[in-house]
Amino acid sequence: MSGEDRPAAAAPRPDLYRRLADLTPARLRLEARPGATRLSDLLAFQQDHAAARDAIHGQVDWDALADALAPLPVLRVASRATDRATYLRRPDLGRQLAEADHARLDAARLPDDPPLLVVIGDGLSAPAVMAQVAPLMAALVARLPELQDRPVVLAQGARVALGDAIGAAMGAALVLILIGERPGLSVVDSLGAYLTQAPRVGLRDSARNCVSNIHARGGLSHAAAADRLTWLIHEARRIGTTGVALKDDSGLVQLDH
Repeated sequence: MSGEDRPAAAAPRPDLYRRLADLTPARLRLEARPGATRLSDLLAFQQDHAAARDAIHGQVDWDALADALAPLPVLRVASRATDRATYLRRPDLGRQLAEADHARLDAARLPDDPPLLVVIGDGLSAPAVMAQVAPLMAALVARLPELQDRPVVLAQGARVALGDAIGAAMGAALVLILIGERPGLSVVDSLGAYLTQAPRVGLRDSARNCVSNIHARGGLSHAAAADRLTWLIHEARRIGTTGVALKDDSGLVQLDH
């Protein structure tokens, strides 16, 4: 095909790109023609990348979090990942409870009628834990009054599966772990929630249900996340399981407040 026969390139549509960009926090190519990256875009990328790195390497202020959760009682535990560098290099250690904490949790076992246990782990985003956990817990307690006098376990150096070890040690029928999600270049403070029936060491991820993207800037709101988790908790109790056997149909039900 000669140059004269080729169709003309589509004219740039900056209005269209701007409208698309308004629909998502993700990055879109805003310039239709190739060229150098605009300085403002480059600086924004570098700033967001630095924020993501800071979120991963940051530390949760556990004392401040305990104060924010008051009057809920808290228990403090840790994984076998003894520092942040080890935590990032050795995910397996973040799934194992520190040896010294086994006896402490056994002493704090829940009553014979095994209830729901909430665990809060730092995961991969300290800002998510500090920003989202307290308001989400307030919303959950409002929907699940049984949580009012029950201890919340604060777990440092936690991966999702650490909730299984903690739940098993305390004799819980259901464990809900709230944990910082891996940050991206648009959101660094997103929280995830994982619900597991009959927690025990060695469970596969298919045995739990996940509610993710909980944050205040375009994500799942604290109220909406609490509604969904409450529905999943009630349904897990009704059918006796979580994971792939528990389908999230919470959007089909209007919860009473």
